[in-house]
Amino acid sequence: MKQILHIISSANGQSSVSIQLGNAIIEKIRQTYPGSVIKERNLLENPLPHLEEAHITSFFTPPEYRTPENLEAIIHSDEVIKEIKEADILVIGAPMYNFGIHSTLKTWIDHLIRVGLTFKYDDKGNQQGLIEGKKVYLALVSGAVYSEGPMRPADHVEPYLKTILSFIGLSDITSFRVEGLAIQGLKDTAFQKAIESICIS
Repeated sequence: MKQILHIISSANGQSSVSIQLGNAIIEKIRQTYPGSVIKERNLLENPLPHLEEAHITSFFTPPEYRTPENLEAIIHSDEVIKEIKEADILVIGAPMYNFGIHSTLKTWIDHLIRVGLTFKYDDKGNQQGLIEGKKVYLALVSGAVYSEGPMRPADHVEPYLKTILSFIGLSDITSFRVEGLAIQGLKDTAFQKAIESICIS
């Protein structure tokens, strides 16, 4: 049995292809690990606040000196980190918007990346991720083809997510893609091709 955290960042509601792909990945995980528990965080239905001065101040205020205002400002970040620590497997839906991720997913990341909690530096300045032993699956969706070919350099979704997640120790990452949804001759079979590629390790 596994604890699965499903992160949703699509603006298309339940008709979203990235949500459908994420659900298909989760179903494969449940077949591999019967009895698994799924927790969902929908970043569009319940968006996190963009970082402001109050958040940054609270992050860098030692716990023993935090005011009630500091504690209020830090609550969202603490919740995000707690969910990650409790999960065994993360499924992150990341449709492409203008070559990058949706702003809600970026905000989730901003609340997740905190020195001393999800990463640290040693005395020599070497960085170390503090969130380890978890598997991450990325559900990537795009109108064009970015996994290969001439548009590959324009993909700022998968490379960014792999970089930032590995920064905090989440380096066991597998991507599944539905791509070519805006291209005649590809869009009709894109989703089924992605489903057939899902393999849980």
